[in-house]
Amino acid sequence: MRLATLKAIAAAVGVVAALSSGTALAQDKGKAAAKAPAKAAAGSGEQFFPALVYRTGAYAPNGVPFANGYADYLKLVNARDGGINGVKITFEECETGYATDRGVECYERLKGKGPTGAALFQPLSTGITFALTDKTATDKIPLITAGYGRADSVEGEAFPYNFPLMGTYWDAADILVQHVGKLNGGLDKLKGKKIALVYHDSPYGKEPIALLQERAKMHGYELLLL
Repeated sequence: MRLATLKAIAAAVGVVAALSSGTALAQDKGKAAAKAPAKAAAGSGEQFFPALVYRTGAYAPNGVPFANGYADYLKLVNARDGGINGVKITFEECETGYATDRGVECYERLKGKGPTGAALFQPLSTGITFALTDKTATDKIPLITAGYGRADSVEGEAFPYNFPLMGTYWDAADILVQHVGKLNGGLDKLKGKKIALVYHDSPYGKEPIALLQERAKMHGYELLLL
């Protein structure tokens, strides 16, 4: 649990630190549109970061330290650096309880706050990510997912306002298949074998399935979904 907590806080720090450097959004996919919120905020002297958090619910043991670390780091960036490129950060938490419907409510409530509206959204949930993808594209607000969310959103032409940082669930599943193949002497040795995915019945739990199905076609193993 401590390792998961540290990873969660590190992810929060990483997202803001990347934005602070002024390179993450531009380098991720080279989308000029993603620069608009920060640029617009520069004239106002502040930019608004909505914080969708889950301090309650089944995942609260992980959500609470993440929310605390994220809030502390935003405050640190303001105090130490004067904000991002001189633009102070304001933020407001909205409790989702890790529920998709509440995440959408938080989005609608917070997207227009601050002098120029929300600079970005970080949903912290694959289900909320799916629900917000079309909305953020319409509203032209970057949607940042660090190690979760829609794996197909790495295709920037199709998802111009999704910014998946680090890996995806497809990456993780692919690495597992390659590891199993290595243990068996090569991917060609997987033919006729069975690989099972014991998955959570939720968007994040189902996300690896498509990748594993394609790999099954390629290597001839039987995929069991349990």
